Amino acid sequence: MEDLSVYHGPIGKEEGERRLARDGRDGCYLVRDSDSVAGVYCLCVLYKGFVYTYRLHQDGTGSWAAETTPGVQKRYFRRIRNLIAVFQKPGQGIAMPLRYPVTAETRAEALAEAQRPACC
Repeated sequence: MEDLSVYHGPIGKEEGERRLARDGRDGCYLVRDSDSVAGVYCLCVLYKGFVYTYRLHQDGTGSWAAETTPGVQKRYFRRIRNLIAVFQKPGQGIAMPLRYPVTAETRAEALAEAQRPACC
């Protein structure tokens, strides 16, 4: 999971929402650890000012699935990268297609910028 650029680790729901709000574009997304369920991850996407969260979990064979809108057939993927690629397309059972990755590197750059002293 750590090699996934949109994975932010155990940042918590509120911090995840802040990071997406900072980007502000419908379709920006990130992955973080679940606050409530150990070993589960959350795919979070911003749409019209709200953050929609979908739990990502592995089954016994190591395949990944996302909890989506009721009535949408659950699909399994060998890698989270594949799941993300599919959810970049419309009509996959989430509020908004994934469009703008909020990467851990983007966050580090924004933090460094915020900490730079103001010049003249």
